[in-house]
Amino acid sequence: MEITGRIVKDASVFKVKENREVVNFSIAVNDSYKPKGSTETKKILTYIDCSYWLSAGLAQWLKKGALVQLFGRIGLNVYIGNDAQAHGSLTFHTSDIKILVFAQAQNSAPAPALKKQEDSENPDDLPF
Repeated sequence: MEITGRIVKDASVFKVKENREVVNFSIAVNDSYKPKGSTETKKILTYIDCSYWLSAGLAQWLKKGALVQLFGRIGLNVYIGNDAQAHGSLTFHTSDIKILVFAQAQNSAPAPALKKQEDSENPDDLPF
């Protein structure tokens, strides 16, 4: 199966038994449709919990806001909540990841604007 979505939280690496590591992250998949006879568009947001077992080094690139295309198999985690109701969450066992758009750096400052050269400042000093 193939799914595409945005990462909602930075990926985390967990060590499990036998010295294996797993990368866990969640994505949001947006969808929309227009019901028959309606002019209003309905939007649906689905969250999917993903796991990637092949390489923990990829976690450094899986940051919040990145757009990823995932290949693997989907599953369902069903449980009984504190309210005695059945709940469920979608899971995705990822076998391949393609990063379509990298997340923007949080601490990057915008590039400073270039100062326009005034005519009074060295008019004969041309850059070429």
